[in-house]
Amino acid sequence: MRLSFAHGPVPSRAEMLNETLMTTYKTASAKPAEVVRQWLVIDAEDQVLGRVATRIATVLRGKHKPSFTPHVDTGDFVIVINAGKVKLTGQKLDQKLYHRYSGHLGGLKSVPAGEVLADDPERMFQQAVKGMLPKNRLGRQQLSKLKVYAGTEHPHQAQQPQPFPEYV
Repeated sequence: MRLSFAHGPVPSRAEMLNETLMTTYKTASAKPAEVVRQWLVIDAEDQVLGRVATRIATVLRGKHKPSFTPHVDTGDFVIVINAGKVKLTGQKLDQKLYHRYSGHLGGLKSVPAGEVLADDPERMFQQAVKGMLPKNRLGRQQLSKLKVYAGTEHPHQAQQPQPFPEYV
């Protein structure tokens, strides 16, 4: 025999729990087709390499947007100008080494950061940001949106790049 109230039968325990439990707010995941990307320009002149690279990695991943989804590329394009005029703190110009390995025995080549900055500052930025992105297909896709130039000129005027936000 089932008990009843004046307005109907007594609900079961499961029914009472379903009514009383609060659900958390669920945000929708961003879809790749819905992502709106901007082009941003950052001037790296007299800025510290690591600090600029962390800001760039945040924007490339899309973590500065409310629609950030970890498994979707929601980031923006980033153009870095004056990469050759970036600063390194301490003794990094002389002591920090960049390594390349050819895959053959004895094929390890080490070059000081000062030489890399003089010869190929784009590579220095690429490697700094690459280390801060995921190590998978998504990270490689996000890294492809980074455009680095040693001088002040870049060929992306048609994309109407905006200045890099200070709050990132």
